[in-house]
Amino acid sequence: MVGESPTLRVDVQASLAHSNPMMIYKIFRADEWVALKAAGETLGAPIDLADGYVHISTGAQVAVTVSKYFSKVEGLRILALDSDTLGAALKWEPSRGGDLFPHLYRALRMDDVVWAKPLPLDGDGHVFPDGVL
Repeated sequence: MVGESPTLRVDVQASLAHSNPMMIYKIFRADEWVALKAAGETLGAPIDLADGYVHISTGAQVAVTVSKYFSKVEGLRILALDSDTLGAALKWEPSRGGDLFPHLYRALRMDDVVWAKPLPLDGDGHVFPDGVL
């Protein structure tokens, strides 16, 4: 009809992933990082295997993730991933407090990793690379 707008159907997850590409972050313990480098891909840490996807955090979420799950753990690595390159296997789903978290429903591959850096532990907690938080 004249004057009526067509109904617009939007895939919110796809829209979010494609309209807002960003760096997202995976935390690995030293042995998990070594295993990823050796195999070239991984289904993740034990919690990832149990839940059926690779847990990832945004820059706004990663400090709380590290504090909650990796407090006082030495030898951590933080891996940066470009959200826009992970394709349809990256889903944004509610988690802690209803916040949307990125979850990867396929193996994480070395070629997904933009960079990986140590996440050293100091007296007050972990020290994040510049630009992450």
